[in-house]
Amino acid sequence: MEKYRGFSFTKHFKLFGIISLIMISVGLVSLILTLCGVNGLFNFDIDFVGGTTFEFQLPVGVDKTVTDRAAELYQDAIGKAPSSVTSSGENGLRIKALELSDTEVESVRDAIANEYSVDIEKGYQVERVSASVGRDLSKAAFTASLVAVVLILVYIAFRFEFKSGIAAICALLHDLLVMLSMYVIFRIPFNINFIAAALTILGYSINATIVVFDRVRENRKNMRTGNFGEIVDTSIWDTMTRSINTTITTLVVMVMLLILGVSSIRNFALPICIGIICGCYSSVCISGPLWNVFNKGRVHKR
Repeated sequence: MEKYRGFSFTKHFKLFGIISLIMISVGLVSLILTLCGVNGLFNFDIDFVGGTTFEFQLPVGVDKTVTDRAAELYQDAIGKAPSSVTSSGENGLRIKALELSDTEVESVRDAIANEYSVDIEKGYQVERVSASVGRDLSKAAFTASLVAVVLILVYIAFRFEFKSGIAAICALLHDLLVMLSMYVIFRIPFNINFIAAALTILGYSINATIVVFDRVRENRKNMRTGNFGEIVDTSIWDTMTRSINTTITTLVVMVMLLILGVSSIRNFALPICIGIICGCYSSVCISGPLWNVFNKGRVHKR
């Protein structure tokens, strides 16, 4: 890393800002349009918009072949694809779909039961989720994220200074908007997994940012003179090896889940992988340089 230390993150902040604006543009625009009443941008699962959930206990193990076949049977029965088809335990099959009529529910039930000889009395359940439950879940997700952001701001403002807290929050919002962009682009089902993934990324990203900010605080005590941007650049390079190593080791585990996991696990692992990379990028290229922007022109003297 020593030979690259001449590169200044603070002086290239405009470039990083343009890259970030490109990455968050899809998620930001989609979020604004969705709040304005435009539908279809996010692939909302029934957790948020309501719908129907089928649970089958099959006499065979449920693997990818079975879930793919079940999706085909579902589409043949009612003429449209389900929201998701996943395994539930060793022999459990779970199918989620948007709101269906009683006739459509019976068609799906008969198609799966006839294909796999399911005992309707013992091995079949259907549950309807109302849209009001989805709205309550959306409010809970928003509240959880808002509380997390406020507590993070208070903690960083107390430990460092208020300007650094604002910079950290901007970096976290950046990471969440990039995640939203990936949900739109890859049509990932927007369900309860998003809440878990978002809170996970918030914790991971702020941890990486605090490591950089802590080094900035130490260097402000130890460096004799210099402007604040030089201190930030020095601190970023001091923690660069740690940031890269932590990102790689965490990413390896999530990539294995992405490759080997079932569809429900992959839908969780993909946003986490993207969030881990964005968390490293924002902690190095966004949070510190943005803190410097807020302190523009400030000269440090020990």
